[in-house]
Amino acid sequence: MTPDSKSSTGTTPCRTRLIMTGGFLGAGKTTLLLRLGAWLSDRGLRVGLVTNDQAGGLVDTSLGRAHQLAVEEIAGGCFCCRFNSLLEAAEALSQQQAADVLLAEPVGSCTDLVATVSLPLERLYGERFELAPFSVVLDPLRAARILGIGTGTRFSEHVEYIYHKQLEEAECIVINKIDLIANAQRDQLRQALNHEFPQARVFELSAREGIGLEPWFEVMATNHSAASAIADLDYDRYADGEALLGWLNADIRLRAVGAEQGGEFEGNDLLLDLLGTIRDELAADGLEIAHLKATLSVEGDDYELAAANLVRTDDAPALSHRLAEPIDIGRLLLNLRAEANPDLLKQAIHRSLAALADRCESTVTHLEHFRPGRPVPTHRLAATDR
Repeated sequence: MTPDSKSSTGTTPCRTRLIMTGGFLGAGKTTLLLRLGAWLSDRGLRVGLVTNDQAGGLVDTSLGRAHQLAVEEIAGGCFCCRFNSLLEAAEALSQQQAADVLLAEPVGSCTDLVATVSLPLERLYGERFELAPFSVVLDPLRAARILGIGTGTRFSEHVEYIYHKQLEEAECIVINKIDLIANAQRDQLRQALNHEFPQARVFELSAREGIGLEPWFEVMATNHSAASAIADLDYDRYADGEALLGWLNADIRLRAVGAEQGGEFEGNDLLLDLLGTIRDELAADGLEIAHLKATLSVEGDDYELAAANLVRTDDAPALSHRLAEPIDIGRLLLNLRAEANPDLLKQAIHRSLAALADRCESTVTHLEHFRPGRPVPTHRLAATDR
C-alpha cells in the first residue's frame, strides 16, 4: 500500500485498508497496533484506530490519542454485535480523517470475528474496504498454559474454549512478548501451534521491545484476507465463557495530599503500587486476572501520561509509558478483566485506592462493573459466502 492509494480527485476513492487484530485479553494487541501505526505513518500513510469494549472509558483509546492517532471508540459490545457502529466509525475515519489504513482492535474475549465482521464487510462493503489477513495475538506464557505445555494458573474450561476458538479462525498467529521466554519454550510453543492450528502462519516478535516486527508489518500492509469462518462454534459455550468474566472500567480523579500547598506525588510509582495492590487483593481470593491496565494522565493534558498493565495474577505490573515529573492532580483510567464476580472487582478497587490515602485523595467519577451479555451478531456469514 502506498500513500497515493486514495484518489486525489475526491470522486472515486480507492478502498481503505482494514487491519483487524484479535487475541485474548492481555496479549499485547494495543502495544503491537501502536507500533504498526507508527510504522505505517512513517511510510506516509494516514492511520486511524478503532478501539472496542463492552463499556466506555478505555485505556486503549487514551493510549491511541497519546500516540497522535485519530481514534474512534465503540463501547457496549464487540464489533460483531455493534457492526453498524464499526461501519460508522470506519467511514468517519476514512472520510473525515482521510485515513488510508484503519487498525481495529476487537474485545479480547470475543471470537467468531471472521464470520461476523470480516466476511460481512467483504461481501456487503467490499467496494469501500480491503481486508488484511486476520491476526490473533497471544501472550506466550498464557498460551503455553492453555495448550498444556506450561505450568501456572489457568482459566476455567468455558473461558479457554473461547481462547481456542480465537486461534482456530486466525490467518496469522502472532506470538508476542518473545523476550519473556527462552528459545526452547518458543520452539515448543511454535510446534504446538503449528500442529493444532495448521491454517495459520506463525510470527514471533516482541512489540514492547521492538523485536521481529517487520515481517508481520509487511504482511498486514500488503496481503489480503482469505480467512474462513469457524466451522463449529457452540454459542452457548461461548456465552457461558464470557459470562464467567468480570468487567470493570473506572475513571478516577487523584489529587495529591496537600496539593493546595504545592504537594505532589510520583505518578509512575503510584501506578505500579496501585496495580500491585489490586493484584494482591484478587490473588488473596484465588481469582485469575485476564488483564489489568491503567493510564494516569496530567489533568488537562491527555498526552502526558503514565501507563501500566499486568496480564496474569502471578504477573508483575510493568510501565509502558512514564510521566516525566511528579504531578498534583491526575486522571486515572483503569480497566480490569478477571474470571471473577464483578462485585469482588469493585471491592478490590476501592480497597486498593484507600491504600493510597497517604499520597493522594481519590474520587471515582465513573465506574462500571458487570459480566458481558450473550453475543448476538448483526451478521453471520459462512466461508461459502465469500
